[in-house]
Amino acid sequence: ETLNWDVLSHLPYSPDIVPSDYHLFQSMTGLSEQCFHSYEDTKKWVDSWIASKDVSFFRRGIHLLPERWKKVVASYEQYFGQYFE
Repeated sequence: ETLNWDVLSHLPYSPDIVPSDYHLFQSMTGLSEQCFHSYEDTKKWVDSWIASKDVSFFRRGIHLLPERWKKVVASYEQYFGQYFE
């Protein structure tokens, strides 16, 4: 049985909309120096990192989302237009 889905190719790399530019990932400095040996080690680090942030950190990230969305929409034609022609 087929789902009749159209499979889209992976979008090209776009430095102005990469995930690492989002609020959460920007604040994870030093993560590249971490070495996790198990899922539990990783989970403990993430849980600790989240617990170290106060409510205002997450509120700020949410308030920054509309600006991120504007960047994506402004880049629509350049990066996504080819998929909807």
